[in-house]
Amino acid sequence: MARRRHLSRIAVMQVLFEREQRPDIDINDSLIRNVAELGEVDAEFAESLLQGVLEHEGELKEAIQEHAPGWSMERMDPIARWVLFIGSFELLCVKDAPPAVVMNEAIEIAKEFGTEESGKFVNGVLNGMVKK
Repeated sequence: MARRRHLSRIAVMQVLFEREQRPDIDINDSLIRNVAELGEVDAEFAESLLQGVLEHEGELKEAIQEHAPGWSMERMDPIARWVLFIGSFELLCVKDAPPAVVMNEAIEIAKEFGTEESGKFVNGVLNGMVKK
């Protein structure tokens, strides 16, 4: 189950990254494609994550910026930015996994796909949210 959710988060991150690069994409087609490429994904969880992030994008952006002072969204590594949206959605809206699990997942994905500093950055921002 944990591995399937991990892959679900990666699929959603990839859809959000692609949407940023190509705003005209069909996000549902992108999610289906990413789920198929990753294999054993919890598709229902991935879909709910994607829809939740999109529905709460404005408030998630505010929460991220509040806990990343001095960092505009444009300045952030795009992977770290979308990992933060997913992680903050899970922490602030879903709350079905312990904060430590959500943070660990986000940090691991940021390390795997982002820059050398992405994991530390994601850790700092999400840790600030949890402590608030």
